[in-house]
Amino acid sequence: MTYVHAIGVAVPPYVYHQDYAAACMKRWVRDRALQRMVHHVYRHSGIERRYSVIPDFQPNASPVLFEEGADGLLIEPGTGRRNDFYAASFPDLVHASVERALTAAPHIDACSITHLITVSCTGFCNPGPDLFIAEAFGLRPDVQRYHLGFMGCYAAFPALRMADAFCRADPDSVVLVVCVELCTLHLQIKPTPDSLLANALFADGCAAALVSARAPAPGARVFALDRFETRTIPGTESEMAWTIGDRGFDMTLSSYIPGILGSNIEPLIANIVKGGCDPVCEDWAVHPGGIAILRAVESALNVSPNSPALAASYRVLREYGNMSSATILFVLAELMASPAARVTTPIGALAFGPGLTVEFAALRLLESPVCAPAAVPERL
Repeated sequence: MTYVHAIGVAVPPYVYHQDYAAACMKRWVRDRALQRMVHHVYRHSGIERRYSVIPDFQPNASPVLFEEGADGLLIEPGTGRRNDFYAASFPDLVHASVERALTAAPHIDACSITHLITVSCTGFCNPGPDLFIAEAFGLRPDVQRYHLGFMGCYAAFPALRMADAFCRADPDSVVLVVCVELCTLHLQIKPTPDSLLANALFADGCAAALVSARAPAPGARVFALDRFETRTIPGTESEMAWTIGDRGFDMTLSSYIPGILGSNIEPLIANIVKGGCDPVCEDWAVHPGGIAILRAVESALNVSPNSPALAASYRVLREYGNMSSATILFVLAELMASPAARVTTPIGALAFGPGLTVEFAALRLLESPVCAPAAVPERL
């Protein structure tokens, strides 16, 4: 059995509330029809606050990347400048999340990590996060490093699947998975609904997970990884896309995605569960790509809106927004820490991304028994 022993999460120091972000966006788009659209999208996003590595979105901040011209409109930086900011900004986030994961799993030290998998779709640099982590935490010189790039919001699942495969092939393996996404670097002012929706949803964050077949520490909570499945929905390639443009990375995010997912999730899940030997999932950890997506999945899975089954997903969306690949690990971290989470109950985890791709993982939250103190022999 392979376990997720610990998850460490981190967000940047700059927080901005959704109401303030909406006011900024309405100032930058100018067109009255677009302003009404911004007002509606932001007000009904289900998000209260988001975090960014950029201080520019704070009231009265001195801009470092996004400046306003004399006309009050946003001057958008080029892709190279945004990517330079990515390279300068990821180390602090990555260091904090990895350090928290290692602290939460004291029976696993950095020197025992055999494989390192980094995930990101919001920036490119080499040397990148993998080498930074190896040097910052003194990983062994023969640690195997892998990077999953530009896959989008579902990428944590291929990373965990890879980690699971390493551990099943060699039970002595210890795998560190790190997802770091700086989505706010790619803010763009375009007069299109998908661009305005993306601006209302995405945020920055980082999550690190320690995966190993080692026995859990006494008293620890862990996720047992049972199996993974992946599916694509035919004919939906154009509904979500992520490409590199001259003014940052360009997001295509169709308003039809919630409907497409809602009508396809139930048969996909039925097919996945039918093909495996898992008990039917009773709890769910769903990537909160947006409020409409959560509601569509909730309806398709016949989950009551007041049920605690998706409470962690709604809470992460409300408190952090959509942090691309890191988001589902934030949801799992919430479940791992929640006193209300049900132990041993089968959990279905879902994430979505370009393709449209649907990733599924069957998990169980387990609680390792606390070892009883050894009996002291009575003196003769």
